[in-house]
Amino acid sequence: MTALVPDSSTAGPGAIPAPPEPSARQRAKRIFRFLLPACAVYAVTTALHLLILSAMSDADGPGLRKRLLAWDGNLYVGIAQDGYAHAYSYNDDGSLTGNNLAFFPLFPMLIRAVHAVTWLDWGTSGIVAAHLALLAALIVVHRLLARLHGERTALCAIVLLAGAQPMALSFLMSYSESLFLALAAGTLLAAHRKAWLTAGTLALLTGLTRPAAAAVAAALAVAALLHLLRERRITPRPVAAVVLGCLGTPLYLWWVGQRIGESDAWFRIQEAGWGTHWDNGAAFLDFLGETLHRGEGWVSVSTAVLLLALGCATVLTWHRGTWPPLLVHGTGIVVLTLAQSNYSHSKLRLLIPAVLFLVPAARALAAARTRTAVTVLCAATLFGCWYGAFMLTVWKYAI
Repeated sequence: MTALVPDSSTAGPGAIPAPPEPSARQRAKRIFRFLLPACAVYAVTTALHLLILSAMSDADGPGLRKRLLAWDGNLYVGIAQDGYAHAYSYNDDGSLTGNNLAFFPLFPMLIRAVHAVTWLDWGTSGIVAAHLALLAALIVVHRLLARLHGERTALCAIVLLAGAQPMALSFLMSYSESLFLALAAGTLLAAHRKAWLTAGTLALLTGLTRPAAAAVAAALAVAALLHLLRERRITPRPVAAVVLGCLGTPLYLWWVGQRIGESDAWFRIQEAGWGTHWDNGAAFLDFLGETLHRGEGWVSVSTAVLLLALGCATVLTWHRGTWPPLLVHGTGIVVLTLAQSNYSHSKLRLLIPAVLFLVPAARALAAARTRTAVTVLCAATLFGCWYGAFMLTVWKYAI
């Protein structure tokens, strides 16, 4: 018995023939066009970052590899190699200090996976893991912003993201910022496509990467709520996505509490090691007031000015043309960063996954003449690459 399949020879005069299946070559071209913008931006900005960093490094100082593994990078690699501490850590005088339990587990897991697959040494595996995550992040951010604002705006935005941001160099270090951005942008893209379970899973993984994932979970909740209001009925997948998305960070905090034997162990470690706690922005305002009043030190002044500029750019996105979940995600990261008492000179790094504050500049550049846009992007990228290299080679404190 043969199946009844209509074809063009027997279909009626009003029938529309099915489109032909794309060939392998056509699919390859489509994938190439899909990946090209992000891959090109990654290649150019990475080369510039590393070239300027190498040029600014002293011949007798730490090498390029050691620079990319500095500070938190070594801690993440240590977790991947040796695991977490089993208890609190103390100074010689018996006072509580921080240890590696303050750092969330997903990026060390990625380092371990890269090491297992490639057999690279642990440090190199940490750097490679960050680069792979950055490439994925640029691809996803480009697709998300292309859906929201068009291809030209998306291209300008990822150039600003990877090159022009003052601490974009952190994406290339063995830090978790690149992985956090990839998962957060993936969550938003999946929510925009209404792939709810994918969005929920990615949000859960984001919550195992950094505590700022609270902003991602809130953005996903807003996307789900908007969908349910449009549908005028409650469907299980958006609700399940929100539940999943809220689990990651609490699970890790619970695990640390179980390992130490105190439910607030993670918060105590953060406070003891880095002085991090919620203070409603008091420490940030004190830093701004002191810095702008005295004007002492290029790094302090530039940090204050750049943080104010990023805050103003975030305010500019609060209009009807911004997709609400992206608005909640970006604003949430800005608030979580500025309202905590963490080290002021690290705030530019902590803000780089926010993306939102790049949108006004990206849209303005997309509307400008091509020559103007290219000139501005090149100049901004050179500044961003120089600033990150300066902070890594001249500034003696952790970023």
